[in-house]
Amino acid sequence: MPDVRTIKKEILLQAPLESVWRAWTTSEGARTFFAPDADIQLRNNGPYELYFDLSQPEGSRGSEGCRILGFIPNNVLSFTWNNPPHLAEIRNSYTTVVVFFEQKKNGVRLELLHKDWPEGPLWDKAFAYFERAWDVVLKRLIDSFEKGPFDWNAHG
Repeated sequence: MPDVRTIKKEILLQAPLESVWRAWTTSEGARTFFAPDADIQLRNNGPYELYFDLSQPEGSRGSEGCRILGFIPNNVLSFTWNNPPHLAEIRNSYTTVVVFFEQKKNGVRLELLHKDWPEGPLWDKAFAYFERAWDVVLKRLIDSFEKGPFDWNAHG
């Protein structure tokens, strides 16, 4: 049965394709919009870890344990994704995120698919959480190209 529960987001960025790619595939790039710190190693099964709250104990800071599933440079990136610490029962269960990058005449079209959602009340909560969270992430990505990198110090 196909996965009918998929979060799908799409944006258009006024930025060079290579810059958008680097924002998603390097630790330095991720710090400009995604999280205050990161460990991204662009290789199959390399870490794709974003650290959202450095004050938390190890294992509760962000996407610890997430891995790169595959990539085609400047075209597609896929990685595993875990759940936020407040959903402790499913914290270490993983879904899949696929990000597509496409050069258009008027910018870079970015499409994000968050898929492989199990059924159940906790998963419903996680789905609703990420439905909103990806909007925040993508808004910060747009802003990072239009206004400059996100200021993590100014936002706690």
